[in-house]
Amino acid sequence: MEEDHKTDKDILIKGLKRLGICLLLMFTGPTLLHLALDNSDKPLYIPLLILALILCAMAILFLFLGINTIMKSMFKKN
Repeated sequence: MEEDHKTDKDILIKGLKRLGICLLLMFTGPTLLHLALDNSDKPLYIPLLILALILCAMAILFLFLGINTIMKSMFKKN
């Protein structure tokens, strides 16, 4: 039997959107982290630091989810 391996376009676009969100978070998180660590004497130091760390963690999560979704769209068996 011949297996048909076609890329599912809808799932691929979903994965690319997740990678786009990841790219945005990869710039925003470290930038906020740098701003927070440079201004450690300001009153918003702790909330900004927490927000920056959450954004960095979300960037890693969206990277994993995006790559996983793209792999599913390419190698899923119908």
